[in-house]
Amino acid sequence: MVRSFSIKVPASSANIGPGYDVLGIGLSLFLELQVSIDPKAAKDTNDDPNNCKLTYTENSAGFETVPLKSDANLITRTALYVMRCNAIRNFPSGTKIKVHNPIPLGRGLGSSGAAVVAGVLLGNEVGQLGFSKDRMLDYCLMIERHPDNITAAMMGGFCGSFLRDLTPQEVERREIPLAEVLPEPCGGEDTGLVPPLPPTDIGRHVKYNWNPKIKCIAIIPRFELSTADSRGVLPKAYTTQDVVFNLQRLAVLTNALTLDPPSAPLIYPAMQDRVHQPYRKTLVPGLTEILSSLTPSTFPGLLGICLSGAGPTILALATENFEDIAQEIINRFSKKNVECSWELLELAYEGATVEHL
Repeated sequence: MVRSFSIKVPASSANIGPGYDVLGIGLSLFLELQVSIDPKAAKDTNDDPNNCKLTYTENSAGFETVPLKSDANLITRTALYVMRCNAIRNFPSGTKIKVHNPIPLGRGLGSSGAAVVAGVLLGNEVGQLGFSKDRMLDYCLMIERHPDNITAAMMGGFCGSFLRDLTPQEVERREIPLAEVLPEPCGGEDTGLVPPLPPTDIGRHVKYNWNPKIKCIAIIPRFELSTADSRGVLPKAYTTQDVVFNLQRLAVLTNALTLDPPSAPLIYPAMQDRVHQPYRKTLVPGLTEILSSLTPSTFPGLLGICLSGAGPTILALATENFEDIAQEIINRFSKKNVECSWELLELAYEGATVEHL
């Protein structure tokens, strides 16, 4: 029997000013998978160790360098992890997956988070496991331990999230879960053919309201910045003053973004941050000037501006004058010899979706 379905997972922006590792929004830029399972096409997938033929559209981000073997590609590796946790070793014979990915890689728009979410949905559908989104989120959080992007990509909209403290028994996992789907175990004990099931309810999240008049301008520099490098510049400890500064603004911002009409005098100062943005200025040329010089008084319609995730993308929230705001940021980057593109995005309220064809 032939089965076919599609999966869509939104890009995401994390942190949103003072919400470091807490806030995330799903954005209307989608990673898409077209999946067909046809046993009669098994000969087309024989060169893959797990019965899966993977292709990308030519205008996908990273098209020329992304791995196409199922045990090397992040999407299919994640799907294999989900299936093997549930005693399914490989994709069914004749599995074909075509990926279209417009989410730029390594730019702070949740490209890896979208891939992990897509992989978990893929494993759930291929294995016909019937998991809820909450349960699939557990699998995602075993692979990607920062819940802000993952939760926004899976659930959609404007989310706050955290990881609960795991019990000693839950922490006692010697193998890296994602490594278990590779040909050999990496970093720990070999847990055998069936990796351990993830704990239940690893994460906690809430979806906030969002005023739909507020649009998201993503200004995307043409260079990659790894999350590891971006985290590496952060301090190991913070002053009480800086922590309180962020907590105060976080408490105001989550409500301010729901109000109608949107209030720039409230939102703009509430999006200031002292936890991560000041330390990342060395990695993103012109960041300090961009964050401090564009204000609602000089650019009507602008509500707030921040680094998107770990960067280097800049996220500006606005209700009008989108092109003028984007062009000003692009011009400031160009003075540092950094080329940029930009996207006007809305929130992806549904999050990740599956459609059976």
